[in-house]
Amino acid sequence: MSVAVSVITLTHNKLPYTQRCLPGLLQTSFSNWELIIVDNGSTDGTVEWLLHNFQPAGEKHGIKVTVLQNKSNIGCSTSRNQGAGVARGQKLVFVDNDVTLRSKNWLSKLASILDSSQTIGMAGPKLVYPFPPYNIQFAGGAVSPSGRVQFMGRGESREDPRYNYRREVQCFISACFMIKRDIFEKAGGFDEAFNPVEYEDIDLSYRIRSMGYTIIYEPSIEMYHFESVTTTGTPSLPNTYLIIKNGMLFKQRWRHMFERENGPADSETKWRNIET
Repeated sequence: MSVAVSVITLTHNKLPYTQRCLPGLLQTSFSNWELIIVDNGSTDGTVEWLLHNFQPAGEKHGIKVTVLQNKSNIGCSTSRNQGAGVARGQKLVFVDNDVTLRSKNWLSKLASILDSSQTIGMAGPKLVYPFPPYNIQFAGGAVSPSGRVQFMGRGESREDPRYNYRREVQCFISACFMIKRDIFEKAGGFDEAFNPVEYEDIDLSYRIRSMGYTIIYEPSIEMYHFESVTTTGTPSLPNTYLIIKNGMLFKQRWRHMFERENGPADSETKWRNIET
């Protein structure tokens, strides 16, 4: 039987987050999917847990789990492309290992959105913080005319009506989104110039939109998302430097688009610190 959806996630240490994320994904109500895990040189027991604990658990749920092992951290873009290269599904889902399932029907809902129109290329859920009062972390991405990225709804109530209707957005982040495989391949996948991390997801969003496809935010699907887990505590990933470096590359590449879009004003794109 052919596989409808391939879910791809990366691991690089941070085993406790992976142990929250992956078992939860097995509770997905959609049945025709596979899971591909790309490990980037973990040294904290992640690979052993994946092979000896989680992979057998996936088989018990009828889910094929593939574990790809890299000797070192080869970067998010390269790793995701590696996972996509062995994927069998006609739709690809990229999920970070600091995401936890909240809506069991997430795959079927995202797939139905992509199937509803030939012009929809990507769709993603509402991301909420995994602690009370479970406020919004990300309700779609917006980009100002100067290239500043805004996480829509960040820190607002998950019940806020401004963020509870399906709509087209400028971009999505790699924490969780679904994309049609043929569009991903036509776009060339994630650009490895953005390795090791930061802005590779925003760049891909703009690339598929430059091809004429739209990106849809779907608030009825909710996922918990821990923030900045990928870079926090990882010396090889200097977060501030990478944001500046890759942000400049993104702006140089896509200025001709975001300058002409109806994005938010710079005054609306200030990063809001959230108390945890």
